[in-house]
Amino acid sequence: MLTRTADGNIFALDYREKAPLAADKDMYLYENGQVVAEASTSGYLAIGVPGTVAGLYSAHERLGSLSWADLIQPAIDLAENGIIVDHFLEESLEKNLSKFLPFPSSMEIFTNSGTVLQEGDRLIQKDLAKTLRFIQEKGPEGFYEGETADRMISAMEKNGGLISAEDLQSYESVWRKPIQFSYRGYDIFSMSLPSSGGILIAELLNTLENVNLSVMGHNNSNSMHLWIETEKQAYADRAKYLGDIDFIDVSFEKLISKKYGQMIYQSINPHYARSSDVVKPAPLEHMETTHYSVIDEQGNAVSTTYTLNGSYGSGVIIDGTGILMNNEMDDFVIKPGFPNLYGLLGGEANAIEPEKRMLSSMTPTIVVHDHKTFMTVGSPGGSVIITSVAQVLSNVIDHGMNIREAVEAPRFHHQWLPNTVKYEKFGFSNDVLENLKKKGHQLEQVKDLGNVQAILWDELNSEWTGWSDPRRNGVSKGY
Repeated sequence: MLTRTADGNIFALDYREKAPLAADKDMYLYENGQVVAEASTSGYLAIGVPGTVAGLYSAHERLGSLSWADLIQPAIDLAENGIIVDHFLEESLEKNLSKFLPFPSSMEIFTNSGTVLQEGDRLIQKDLAKTLRFIQEKGPEGFYEGETADRMISAMEKNGGLISAEDLQSYESVWRKPIQFSYRGYDIFSMSLPSSGGILIAELLNTLENVNLSVMGHNNSNSMHLWIETEKQAYADRAKYLGDIDFIDVSFEKLISKKYGQMIYQSINPHYARSSDVVKPAPLEHMETTHYSVIDEQGNAVSTTYTLNGSYGSGVIIDGTGILMNNEMDDFVIKPGFPNLYGLLGGEANAIEPEKRMLSSMTPTIVVHDHKTFMTVGSPGGSVIITSVAQVLSNVIDHGMNIREAVEAPRFHHQWLPNTVKYEKFGFSNDVLENLKKKGHQLEQVKDLGNVQAILWDELNSEWTGWSDPRRNGVSKGY
């Protein structure tokens, strides 16, 4: 969570999950060193110690104005009375049915006698409502202790999970210093480690600042080539150096410096793509999600990215609680050279250690111009979060787009390895694609990239404008 208050103070809150105390770096490997299939993505062993309740309560204590009980009540109502299943949710449940099959408590919630809930059905979660009431009455103690905690621990012990009472009771969120940099006169604040998002958008935009993108043009083959080559370097650096800053010593200041951006720019051949094999991490001296952006009538801004990692997390609902558990452990490096759910690679900096927070790609971001909040933006999407946010920022700052144009514009993505450029179907002309191929880029067409939720200050009309990405079924609401 990134917050800018009306008086100009910036806060970054890290409530990322942690590895359990009993975790170790080889926990997903056989004795011969081979990876145990799906162990880090499905079931109880994939679950990291949850941080959401502690984090939101910390935010409320420091920055909230309404009562905790009032804030929780709408969630209780939705769980108790249910929500109407729409087409998007039905399609999502059908796609993930195999993930629920091993877990009776999940099948009970998301299916009707083995058939996923259909459009127009009502998804009711009575157990979740009960758990939320515990949290409403007792705060974090209603989750990390008592009946809810007992049920989680019992389920872990019966099913090979690692989370213990000590893990739950010792979890704390952390207030961190946000990443800060400038881009063409705009001050940009984003999330710090263990999120890689802030560092990488700084690296991307610092490099791109060396050329006039407005003159170069939007999403033509030359500007896209520059973006792609810059993304290669940023994701190579991510894989080598980034992890939980409480556990590693990384001089990320170099990665977000203007000088390093100039060095990356100078290394790019404007006519030919570099193979990912030759793009090396920088030498240093010493990575299914929800996003929401909010600005209130006083001018307080919040950019929050929240995730269970993969769709429906581990697939596990803890019996009697209604809580769908994450599979965040897959965001660690489970073996050097072995990609996670999103194809991201990493090294020792992001290896599993007890109580360590896994690297993420979450990129909640706030832009300030002339000492006033100008924009709040973020996205789900795993590894594509960072490039989605960076491209929307550039669409506004470099190309003068309004918020709808900036969010809806076609997007593309490269993450060093694999050596392919993902691009959205129907978003780019054949000429652009053919020219990229001539430059040596390998292309892969995908349905969509990211799901940006953003708010922008319209300086001409002196009003806030917001837009929810039509790539999924979000919504924008004004006051």
